[in-house]
Amino acid sequence: MITKKRFGALLGTLVVCTGLLAACGNKSTQTKHVLNLAVSSDLTTMDPAHASDTTSMQMLENTGEGFLQLGKDSKIEKELATKISTSKDGLVYTFTLRKNAKWSNGKAVTAKDFVYGWQRTVNPKTASEYAYLYSGIKNADAIMNGKQNYKTLGIQALGKYKVQVTLEHRISYFKLLMAMPVFYPQNQQSVEKYGSKYGTNSTKTISNGPFILKNWKGTNEKWKLEKNSNYWDKKAVHLTAINFQVVKSPSTGLNLFQTGKLDQTQLLGNQVANKKKSKNYVLNKSATSIYLQFNLKNPTDSDLKAAFNNVNIRKALSLVLDRNQLTKKVLADGSLSAKGFVTADLSKNPKTGADFASQAYVKSGVSYNKTLAKKYWEKGLKQLGVSKLKVGLLSDDDDSSKQTAAFIQSKWESLLPGLSVDVQSIPKAVRISRSEKGNFDIVISGWGADFSDPITFLNLYQAGNSGNAGGYDNSSYNKLIDDINNNPSNNEVVRWDNMVKAEKILMNDQVMIPLYQRSNSFLQSNKIKDLIVNTAGPAHNYKGVYLK
Repeated sequence: MITKKRFGALLGTLVVCTGLLAACGNKSTQTKHVLNLAVSSDLTTMDPAHASDTTSMQMLENTGEGFLQLGKDSKIEKELATKISTSKDGLVYTFTLRKNAKWSNGKAVTAKDFVYGWQRTVNPKTASEYAYLYSGIKNADAIMNGKQNYKTLGIQALGKYKVQVTLEHRISYFKLLMAMPVFYPQNQQSVEKYGSKYGTNSTKTISNGPFILKNWKGTNEKWKLEKNSNYWDKKAVHLTAINFQVVKSPSTGLNLFQTGKLDQTQLLGNQVANKKKSKNYVLNKSATSIYLQFNLKNPTDSDLKAAFNNVNIRKALSLVLDRNQLTKKVLADGSLSAKGFVTADLSKNPKTGADFASQAYVKSGVSYNKTLAKKYWEKGLKQLGVSKLKVGLLSDDDDSSKQTAAFIQSKWESLLPGLSVDVQSIPKAVRISRSEKGNFDIVISGWGADFSDPITFLNLYQAGNSGNAGGYDNSSYNKLIDDINNNPSNNEVVRWDNMVKAEKILMNDQVMIPLYQRSNSFLQSNKIKDLIVNTAGPAHNYKGVYLK
């Protein structure tokens, strides 16, 4: 990816992100070491340079490994790295690799695999959706902007089992980044063998983690992970296989769980209320923000472009939405009304311990006020010289996305005179493609935090970021993000204060409409043990899972 930052996946958009994490159900007790799980969206790629959606990330997290991994409660743990040393100025990291790690083809995992994978990812020709996370590594930005050769990236092999990484400035969350699949090593032989087909099906990929992907043809909705016999720590892997299938309807999932065909299922709406007292009920909070993006640059007609660039119209569209009604009455799955774009309980002030979402809170950005909304609406229409508008609302085609879209359509059309809404619910992969190409008016988007720092959200709205699909461009905001990322003073309090300022700019501009922070309710067997669930970053770790 050539842009500075990343859209990310919208790591989900309204995708019931989750990862439907897993347990064991009735039938799996008969096959002790096999889990049957559901995901809410298709698997799109197994290329770590291109994965950006939740399902693909989930598969890569369990078939691959990097220097480090996230353990319980987001604690950093060594994975392929056995030793890490850091220079006094915090700019040079040296990773010593374990010598017994292998690819699934039996070849050794070496320092060269990291160098090749990282250089390939930042190479503009690769067009990696997540390459922006390399920003701050020596020469990464210059490479992604086409100003330097990709081989000048700040990574080098010091022999066969030692890797040195050089940064341009300190990155406080650098070790958290190392758990992301986009920083995994890549096997040059396999990538070059399959070319453009690499990662497009299970026969054209390679693993170095606890599991191997099987039976994925590129478009089918069922596949499985099998235990990797060449994995260095295979004794710690208790499951022999994990079967996955795409289940977009909660009612279908509940039926499959109750009949023993699924070992875990997500609940929505009335299902949550009905099953909340079940011994199998589990609630997982997520650092995922669901929000509306405006196409400020190229919506379907000129009236809409003028409307979306009118702050009164944007504020009216936000103020007319009752987020408490959406979360408690419509979704009813434990999700929380949004406090802002950055999710609650993600990160705390390094000096005071205050939660970021509370400190950066702008009440008007997420309030419900019908009277004020109508005033803004009338003022905006008058400024535009029109009496009505017709907008397209794009969403995913899973149940929760459809429910959210229907709720928004109802409120907008009933409370804002002259507004009509055309809802289009389409498969997630198609929605992501249309979003990235700017082919929408307003889109229901989602972003799951890559790591526990507010910048993982705030980066998205800097000009030049592919996550900024609507084309927001605010010079003050852009400068703040540059200052935050470069942090020349290395002062974490100054950096924090700048992040708070950036969030407040977004909310006062109402450049996006935060809707809710996702929580996920499940029915899950209590036989599952040692399942790691983190709210941010790689969250679905099955390596040590066992059934009892």
